[in-house]
Amino acid sequence: MLGGKKGAPMPTDIAPSAWSVIQTGTLTDETALVQRLAAEAALDAPARVAIVAAGADLVKRIRASSRPGLMEVFLAEYGLSTDEGIALMCLAEALLRVPDAETMDALIEDKIAPSDWGRHLGKSASSLVNASTWALMLTGKVLDDREGGITGALRGAVKRLGEPVIRTAVSRAMKEMGRNFVLGETIDKAMDRAEELEAKGYTYSYDMLGEAARTEADARRYHLSYSRAITAIARAAKGSDIRSNPGISVKLSALHPRYEVAKRQRVMEELVPRVRALATLAKAAGLGFNIDAEEADRLALSLEVIEATLSDPALKGWDGFGVVVQAYGRRAGAVIDWLYALATRLDRKIMVRLVKGAYWDAEVKRAQVLGLASFPVFTRKQSTDVSYIANARKLLSLTDRIYPQFATHNAHTVAAILHLAKAQGLTTRDYEFQRLHGMGERLHDIVLTDNATRCRIYAPVGAHRDLLAYLVRRLLENGANSSFVNQIVDEEVSPEQVAACPLTAVEALASIPSPALATGPALFAPRRNSKGWDLTDTADLAAIEAARTPFAEAQIDAAPRLAGRVVGGVQLAVLNPATGALVGHVTTAGQPDVDTALRLAEPWAAAAPERATILNRAADRMETDMGRIFALLAREAGKSLPDAVAELREAVDFLRYYASQSAQPHPARGVIACISPWNFPLAIFCGQIGAALAAGNAVLAKPAEQTPLIATLAVDHLLAAGVPPTALQLLPGDGMVGAALTRDPRVNGVAFTGSTETAQAIRRSMAEHMDPTAPLIAETGGLNAMLVDSTALPEQAVRDIIASSFQSAGQRCSALRCLYVQEDVAETVKEMLFGAMEDMALGDPWQLATDVGPVIDAEAQTGIRSYVDAARAEGRVLKDMAAPGQGTFIAPTVLKVNGIEDMPREIFGPVLHVATFKASEIDKVIATINATGYGLTFGLHSRIDDRVQHIVDGLHVGNTYVNRNQIGAVVGSQPFGGEGLSGTGPKAGGPHYLTRFTKAPAPEAASDDAATPAAEVARALSAPSPVVEVMAENMPGPTGESNRLTLTQRAPLICLGPGRATALQQAEAVRKLGGQAVEAPGLAPEALATLQGFSGAIWWGGAEAGRRYAQALSTRKGPILPLIAMPDMGHTHLERHLCIDTTASGGNAQLLAEVGNA
Repeated sequence: MLGGKKGAPMPTDIAPSAWSVIQTGTLTDETALVQRLAAEAALDAPARVAIVAAGADLVKRIRASSRPGLMEVFLAEYGLSTDEGIALMCLAEALLRVPDAETMDALIEDKIAPSDWGRHLGKSASSLVNASTWALMLTGKVLDDREGGITGALRGAVKRLGEPVIRTAVSRAMKEMGRNFVLGETIDKAMDRAEELEAKGYTYSYDMLGEAARTEADARRYHLSYSRAITAIARAAKGSDIRSNPGISVKLSALHPRYEVAKRQRVMEELVPRVRALATLAKAAGLGFNIDAEEADRLALSLEVIEATLSDPALKGWDGFGVVVQAYGRRAGAVIDWLYALATRLDRKIMVRLVKGAYWDAEVKRAQVLGLASFPVFTRKQSTDVSYIANARKLLSLTDRIYPQFATHNAHTVAAILHLAKAQGLTTRDYEFQRLHGMGERLHDIVLTDNATRCRIYAPVGAHRDLLAYLVRRLLENGANSSFVNQIVDEEVSPEQVAACPLTAVEALASIPSPALATGPALFAPRRNSKGWDLTDTADLAAIEAARTPFAEAQIDAAPRLAGRVVGGVQLAVLNPATGALVGHVTTAGQPDVDTALRLAEPWAAAAPERATILNRAADRMETDMGRIFALLAREAGKSLPDAVAELREAVDFLRYYASQSAQPHPARGVIACISPWNFPLAIFCGQIGAALAAGNAVLAKPAEQTPLIATLAVDHLLAAGVPPTALQLLPGDGMVGAALTRDPRVNGVAFTGSTETAQAIRRSMAEHMDPTAPLIAETGGLNAMLVDSTALPEQAVRDIIASSFQSAGQRCSALRCLYVQEDVAETVKEMLFGAMEDMALGDPWQLATDVGPVIDAEAQTGIRSYVDAARAEGRVLKDMAAPGQGTFIAPTVLKVNGIEDMPREIFGPVLHVATFKASEIDKVIATINATGYGLTFGLHSRIDDRVQHIVDGLHVGNTYVNRNQIGAVVGSQPFGGEGLSGTGPKAGGPHYLTRFTKAPAPEAASDDAATPAAEVARALSAPSPVVEVMAENMPGPTGESNRLTLTQRAPLICLGPGRATALQQAEAVRKLGGQAVEAPGLAPEALATLQGFSGAIWWGGAEAGRRYAQALSTRKGPILPLIAMPDMGHTHLERHLCIDTTASGGNAQLLAEVGNA
């Protein structure tokens, strides 16, 4: 099995059908399931009427009471639907962890200063960050009973006092708010505060605040914190009845830095003993011990940990072990059945806390990003409420083994549970209610007084800076306009409406799945999204394993694919870079094969719809052949399984995306040479070929010499799907093949991905031999930076630094090379980064548990190793790891630099350079990055909207990513490609790419005796250009993410004519596209080698005269500048893409609002 992952060791006698649902029913059909749950809730019309009446009565009494709770008031005043509310919540989220005054002031000004409220709604980056904006975090005790409320008061204060004074006030307000939701900063303080309500009959369950462990040190710290808390809470235990004693809630993710399915073996060996130790402590203290529920992808793993823990004979006779079950999950009922069977088999009594669920927006986004067919959660709140009632009924029927705990602030849910319990003849001692500290107080006061029920308060304990993750989840549960907590204070909503029956609501729906949520396959409708595989799902993992095992050792051979007879060159062995094992052989193309391919190449004459059909068919074939493809990507290219899945998906997306654009206004150029790299041997290969074929060209494909086998497989699928052999020929081999193609006049254009130096050599060869206006579409390297300021959440930043730097062994052109960390937080971030690196596994990428595979070959390994050794000799190695003895591995390494200017070149491997900066030096950092001349990707972690906008405006970079990693651009959502030394444009996977593979007719040129002096052109180029509004387009993508493509005017194009009238025509064509032009008919060709400030030249004259211009352009150092026949949008504009993770602080309010209104 994958990575040594064994099937879960579940005894068959434990509810086998329940375990089967847990393993394979993550995406169970929502409609059938909700209908079944509604039937299982078994509430007839009289029961529903009685429950709604009881619930409405509770609502009336809550409203009549003296004052609703702070949370309710806050949501009424500043719901998630108001900009001010979001700004204030955002402020708190970051302010509590920012150590330096300068950044604090910038943050406060960004969120509160009057000038910014309007600006953020305009056209700035932050406006994209729609209603979910940065952080959904409650601010300080910000509600002022006086007129005007907090916003007016803070605006006024800022005007009068300036930030330094208000900084203290705002910080104090934040901490005050924290007090309302955190019981105490330490367990002792919390227990002291708890005594007041304990005297009124409440009990407590304490939750130690904190993010998931990122490092082993974090996990040990949390383990110690839990142990101390259990010891402290023990003094509040009143006797042997667990139900009356306080308890503690434990997150498994806090106890292990790699609590994930891929690391199952480690989790069972390392996490289980930790949980057992804590459970044994809790048993000795007589406390309840609850395992908190987390994300759906870890559900089965969490149950394995729970079973292994509970099976410990030392825990026999203890009724205090508890598990939290989330009703929004489609497997909730199966989990309860399985827990009941486990308790029966082990002869235990356990507690089950039923909650609605706290990661809803994250689950929706993950399923969309992975391309899954549905969601692991219900898509409507009413469906979750139905699930809650049905599963509450189930729990109340299992009280011989389970003590049910109902966590809810919803009056209808409370009324339903009281009704069900009474109907089943249970007493109020057989179950309990639970509420969150700071919320639902009045509801539970009434229920406790009226019914003598038990109520436990779930109370967070910890420093206010750790409040973020907890509070965001609470807000998202309760901030949506449709939520009970939100409606309770809204007098316009009648009590009967607030306590309406969800069963009746669901029965009235035309469609149970919410139309507001696009599933993975429909994310880019009408284009079908690539199939996704969930590498945490048992069924998906088993399917992949079955499909790729036959190819684990099979030898695979490759050879040229020609329309004529293959002569063949030398035969070479292809070796696995991780193990050195033989993968297969390749017969390279000899010079006669190149000649044959060029002679027989014919543009694809089929009509556009037929070309589209065939490309789509090829994409389908590749998805079906995923086993062979995943095996080859691992064995030939050293790709981990997550990387292999992403690669196949990208290749399929490219083919379908370009197929959807095959109807172009202009004809194909003719013959295109596609020269692709080894680091994306399927995706970029298919992207280049797919675009050229979609436009109707003939393709001569030259794959990287390291990865010919996967290329051959891709070509075979395209040919089998119906691409004519004359339209697609494969020429595997070394640089000799590429050189032969790029100097042949029969080639009409070149698509190339690789190094900047090779691209420049290709440009010179093309200028010498091909039509002078033949396009070179080049995507080249980058020196990519990321900036992390002191408002960033370190855990998120480190997660994204690790992925950006070390995933794919750092062998992505988009990978992070130089990290800038604000000095105020540098030590924290570095310590967490180094700790997280310790937990990365290097090894054979075939194994699921492997995090970092090999670099591509011995040549790459030697080059990177000598670079690192030189840095070590200078004492600049901050962190390194051990690499496996076999294969071409380079261990992830971190080097110290002053800045990106210290990097002599792009180091194409898992080597990260780290520099620090002062808060006042951001502009200097941006200027230094721009000065490298590269402009591919940039990452930014910040919570200051204005800073994001300022940095984005100042950067000369093709793809910028905010509050996420900077790799993995998605076709049609995040068009990819750089500027300057990083590429020519247009962006691959974007709306302007295919145009470059077509040829618009150029008008007849009328020559004259015009001669434009170079000095005159230089003056025109240096004249200030008018400010033009940037064109922007929002691209489709998953929820919780903003994707925006902007078109920024490039430097002028020089219009060479020939002749004045022609140059004027050319300039008009450029201006029609929104570009800038300088007319220069008769300009001496050599001037193009030295003039500055232009982005290309246009020529409609003869080829030989044009060649001198092309040659002059090709001699330039720096960016590749084209000689153009007819300009397109990519010639006149730079495409820049900005991707912002709008859920960066853990929540997505816009999604909740949309679904609530659907």
